[in-house]
Amino acid sequence: MNKRQALKEFKQTIKNLGLKYTPQREKVFRAILNTKGHFEIEQLVHKIQSKNINVSRATVYRTLDILKELGYVREVIKFKNKTIYEVNLKEHHDHLICRSCGKIIEFHSDKIEELQDKICKKYKFQPEFHRLEIFGLCERCQKKKN
Repeated sequence: MNKRQALKEFKQTIKNLGLKYTPQREKVFRAILNTKGHFEIEQLVHKIQSKNINVSRATVYRTLDILKELGYVREVIKFKNKTIYEVNLKEHHDHLICRSCGKIIEFHSDKIEELQDKICKKYKFQPEFHRLEIFGLCERCQKKKN
């Protein structure tokens, strides 16, 4: 799904849920859609405020909660007392997280996905979602350490 489709679908879904579709909610969603990579909510608040967009911090938090609930945004990791998010419009992927600098590397492995499916089938388990996070040191931080 592209950004335009996501925005149109979000508007309709908000209305279907009986919530108000406000210009502020749209501005928050647009800011999120235009964010490259991963983001932390306070970075998002700062980004919106630095562009002189008239949206309160509370509206950003409430809108992010709605976007998470609807599946447009997902929590990626909790790291160093921060929650990191990403837009959920692309294919599933997992993450390598550097514990030193916080770098996040996205990857996808068909073998890991197949293994998870086999394990769920073996235990007659119906998966709803999963998230794989591997914590360690990125190449740059390994070199610094040595």
